[in-house]
Amino acid sequence: MAGFFRRFTKGFLIICNVVVALFFLLGCYASYFNVTTFWFFGLLTLASLYFFLFLMLFIVFWLFANFKYILISLIAFAIAWKPLAQIIKFKQGEDFKVAKLPNSIRVMSWNVEHFDILEHKTHPERKQEMLDLINKYSPDVACFQEMVGGDFDSTAINFVPRIAKQLKYQYYYYSYDKRDDFDSKHHYGIITFSRFPIIQKYTYSPPELNYNSIFQSIDIAANSDTFRVFNIHLQSLKFSDISRQYIDDPTLKGRVDIEKSKNIISKFKTGFAKRKLQSETVKKSMNESPYKVILCGDFNDVPNSYAYNTIGKGLKNAYAEKGSGIGRTFSSISPTLRIDNIFVDNKLIVEQFVRIKKKLSDHFPILADITLTPKGN
Repeated sequence: MAGFFRRFTKGFLIICNVVVALFFLLGCYASYFNVTTFWFFGLLTLASLYFFLFLMLFIVFWLFANFKYILISLIAFAIAWKPLAQIIKFKQGEDFKVAKLPNSIRVMSWNVEHFDILEHKTHPERKQEMLDLINKYSPDVACFQEMVGGDFDSTAINFVPRIAKQLKYQYYYYSYDKRDDFDSKHHYGIITFSRFPIIQKYTYSPPELNYNSIFQSIDIAANSDTFRVFNIHLQSLKFSDISRQYIDDPTLKGRVDIEKSKNIISKFKTGFAKRKLQSETVKKSMNESPYKVILCGDFNDVPNSYAYNTIGKGLKNAYAEKGSGIGRTFSSISPTLRIDNIFVDNKLIVEQFVRIKKKLSDHFPILADITLTPKGN
């Protein structure tokens, strides 16, 4: 009887190890599948790091139980090594230096979560802390998503010209869809500030109204060259606080909980499909650029997703070049969500990168210093 139990347990654990390895691989390579049809694979992308940790635990277990079965996890790691390198950086990044290198361009991307407009009375100091942080690092180009601002009424709480003056920016471009205004004085949108002259500016607004789904680009003249900077915000899942609490502590105790679960799954499914179309539109616009491209934004998706790989194809990711660890940029739900990115043209060098671990919005700001590839390379 004891022998049967050992064989059964061993067989069960082998099957579990194989299943986890398959889910891990599907999550890592989900971008190769049509996310509209195989939307469930998108959920696996979000769980990839957890599958990785489970596989590591299996390795530790098999080291003591039966050494040969560690091959299941090791083979999975070998197959997924390339996407795994996008999910987590094993090498330690260098300390970020606030002082910029000569002839470098410092770029910031930050989902500023409305610039604290909802709590400007209860926490008036928070917006000033955000402004102080931006001024401390003094980015040459700052791309902000979920920007709630006003551009025509100086009595607006977040009056854009006043913010530009506080941040010492002479140039900026604010894009929004008037069909989705925050209130009579403020818009929902995205904004790019620049210390360099803006030569051209474009707003790309889809006919379908989706929350903050427009994107923009500006052409800037910097360091004897011209760059096209994209600022994007891909489809949000629009989770409420209740939805986030449910994800952190899921239960299925009754009809209400079942409906919550269905609602969350529906939001995931819709988000994957919309981000697919949006990422293809963004990539098409990037491919049409006559200049070197820099892209910043909130992808609302992880590095092994379809949207990330579609937009990032042929470009360098600043985190992948100079970051370290998991690089989480979204402060809620899961510690594995690196959904904000800075991509740069292959002709540019990422000198340094940092994620600022200060919670002033629901996203952490990221910065990268970039320079041109030396001539002859």
